[in-house]
Amino acid sequence: MSTAIAFEDVSKTFEVGGRSFQALKNVSLRVEQGDIFGIVGYSGAGKSTLLRTVNALERPTGGRVVVDGREISGLSKHDLFRARQRIGMVFQQFNLLQSRNVYKNIAYPLRLAGFTKGQALDRVEELLDFVGLADKALEYPSRLSGGQKQRVGIARALANRPDLLISDEATSALDPQTTGEVLELLKRVNREYGVTILLVTHEMEVIRSITNKVAVMQNGEVVEHGSVYDIFSNPQDATTRRFVTSVLHHLPGPETIAEIRAVHVGRLVQLHVENRQSNDPFLSRVAREHGVDINVVYGGVSELQSRLFGSLTIELLGEDAAIDSAIADLRASTPVTEFARA
Repeated sequence: MSTAIAFEDVSKTFEVGGRSFQALKNVSLRVEQGDIFGIVGYSGAGKSTLLRTVNALERPTGGRVVVDGREISGLSKHDLFRARQRIGMVFQQFNLLQSRNVYKNIAYPLRLAGFTKGQALDRVEELLDFVGLADKALEYPSRLSGGQKQRVGIARALANRPDLLISDEATSALDPQTTGEVLELLKRVNREYGVTILLVTHEMEVIRSITNKVAVMQNGEVVEHGSVYDIFSNPQDATTRRFVTSVLHHLPGPETIAEIRAVHVGRLVQLHVENRQSNDPFLSRVAREHGVDINVVYGGVSELQSRLFGSLTIELLGEDAAIDSAIADLRASTPVTEFARA
């Protein structure tokens, strides 16, 4: 599979009020063709700045952004204009032209690209049907719901048949039900048109619902990246763990651990749970063979991309030597993390 976007040691520094602010710090990532790749982070993490380097709305002060094999910021004005026609963009606040109806909003980039009226009409009709707004062609944005406006925004972004679609917090202004509908539409764009999608969001549920790969950003750096399953099932960085626990509640935070310790006096360990090929009832077996009691005190199991994952926090009661041998045995079956004693 070929690379659609390569971020190579990308840095970006802004000068604000005579002071320097480094928004991006040596970011390196690869987005493969056909990916739905998510970038997640809290406000100020640098994710939107990174996204805007893809179409050279922001130019790196260090490193390179390579799109479809060409360094985007090194293109001439003419070549950059042509390259941007292959990159669609969907915005948080829709950015529709209020004085133009739905048809003219979608047709606008086609006019700039030199399409004839007949060609534009055919393409707009195709896109309106695709996004489910065939009956709204003559409506103005002020008469549309938020979800309908975003569908128009997606149709406009697809007008020039782009290879790449970039989405900047496209669902942040929408209610949960409408968010789900828009995400399903983006999945169709990826599946039926073969468009690579790069999106930024601060909503981990969006990442869980639509992406196959994700990068987590904090303070201008990528702190963790990988497949969505790996990131959700076994987050390594503290920032990633905060995002994952915000939607899954499998991993106890410090306050929850303190509450558990107030009630349970045994040693606490966390077990990583995933699809298992074995029928070994290892918890009951370990308890029996090592003479310890095991009590599940926190956790859960979820499904993602047709695979199970989760974590269980368990309390082990018994002699220290027996618990040590039990933990060693558990590690033969699943990753284990022991919490520090109170």
